[in-house]
Amino acid sequence: MSIGDVPYVWDVATDRLRWGDNAADVLGVTDAATIATGRDFARLLAPDNAETRFDAVMRSGATDGGHGVPFSVQYALVLPGRPDEPLWVEDVGRWFAGSRGEPSQVHGIVRVITERRAREERLAYLSRFDDLTGEMNRWHMTEVLAATVEETVRYRASCGFLLLAIDNVGRINEAYGYEVADEVVAAVAKRLRARMRGGDHLGRFSGNKFGIILKQCTPDDIKVAAERLLAGVRDGVVQTKAGPVAVTASVGGVTVPRHARSVRDVLARAKEALEAAQAKRNGSFHGYQPNVERDALRRASVRTSDEIITALNDRRIDIAFEPVMHTGSRVPAFHECLMRIRRSDGALIPAGEVVPIAERLGLMRLLDHRVLELVLDALRRMPRLVASVNVSPASTSDPDWWEALAAGLRGRPALARRLIIEITETAAIHDLDETRGFVARAKDLGCRVAIDDFGAGYTSFRNLRKLGVDIVKIDGAFVQHLTRSEDDRAFVQTFLDLAHRLGLETVAEWVQDEESAALLASWGCEYLQGRLTGLATTEPPWPSVTDCGAAAS
Repeated sequence: MSIGDVPYVWDVATDRLRWGDNAADVLGVTDAATIATGRDFARLLAPDNAETRFDAVMRSGATDGGHGVPFSVQYALVLPGRPDEPLWVEDVGRWFAGSRGEPSQVHGIVRVITERRAREERLAYLSRFDDLTGEMNRWHMTEVLAATVEETVRYRASCGFLLLAIDNVGRINEAYGYEVADEVVAAVAKRLRARMRGGDHLGRFSGNKFGIILKQCTPDDIKVAAERLLAGVRDGVVQTKAGPVAVTASVGGVTVPRHARSVRDVLARAKEALEAAQAKRNGSFHGYQPNVERDALRRASVRTSDEIITALNDRRIDIAFEPVMHTGSRVPAFHECLMRIRRSDGALIPAGEVVPIAERLGLMRLLDHRVLELVLDALRRMPRLVASVNVSPASTSDPDWWEALAAGLRGRPALARRLIIEITETAAIHDLDETRGFVARAKDLGCRVAIDDFGAGYTSFRNLRKLGVDIVKIDGAFVQHLTRSEDDRAFVQTFLDLAHRLGLETVAEWVQDEESAALLASWGCEYLQGRLTGLATTEPPWPSVTDCGAAAS
């Protein structure tokens, strides 16, 4: 018999309890007389049990059909001398009816489950509360917020929600370590709790963020509450095991239902307000206010995002070919392949409308992948085509993009030599070491690499040499007013001279007129691109051939 289980028989009529021989060991009693009857056993029951064996048997309301009625119940026992250490047990068995149908005899097993109960209670606690601070976790806080919003809207009242972030937690982690940062978070929770009204709610929203639900709170009250909480956070340094740490926090607030009527809107707008507070300065408060332009931009983002995803699924992503001409002969040296997205009605979506939103929403990686597929296909179909393709910063380290490029060029060295990969200068200077790795990897595959929009990011010429690129395209902003701007002429001429010394080929973008072209030619610029030499068109520069495998390989 397991030491954790003990059988029993309870004769209801006489109230006698007969236990197994291991009852004293299992239940921790020293005198068997203390559990000899149902009444004796009941004296050991904790006063706050929700249900006991007596309830499960005598108040079950079930009828014994001849095989007994099963029951299962959990309750706590308080043993003599151990008032603070309740013994949790699981009582499982069957009761059998007497001649009049009432419970007459009970056969069961009592199993000690104190450790299991503690684990279950711990898990139940963690499902609703944050272990570090003891406050509500995000899930439970959101649940309470939903109920508060619903109640506020129903009764036409007003409430508020604050999203508070501890400033510079990353620096605290770096300077002192994560354990000290946890001490700071726990201390801030206590300071917030000490400054809150009794009916309000506090929860840990994420690592360094707290949500505060302010019931019966007007817009003016929200600002007062926020300032009170901010003052509480910065009220003296936090004493940690690493020493004193100064702490401030920023907070954004939103009023319900004035500026939000759903949990989703409350959280989104509180986050927006918090970001505005952080942009202003650390330790400040910002209350959400509607913004027509911002809301219009958000709607445009949603609309454009839907159009991008639908276009990808419907294969409505195309490429347009813009010629890059030899300066002297005006013969195409290569064609820049530019992305075009068609709406369902056939109209083109302007690239300037798509790219910023796609980058902001993380969709450029998908678009880059599709454009690469189209460019590789065009190179295979048109053996005379030399093409360049733009790569966004999101794709330069994307394994899927690199795998697609490697797969498309595998076994086709001639095709690789006809492909130029363009990255923008601003992306290149973000991480020079990573960019050098990108250039080396592309060259290992047999491609050339170009820096696009040179001059926009103010890369030093020394860094340009370190990158190891083949071609540099001068930002059109320096070229379009070349004949009218002495500064632009000085920059372009100086750059072209240095580029030649570094052995780099050069492209001038946005060339508008013959006068500018003549200046560029006199300064030794190899290639021209822009309105003068022809803008992008979706019409391929050469007809496709049905079988160009030999030529492309």
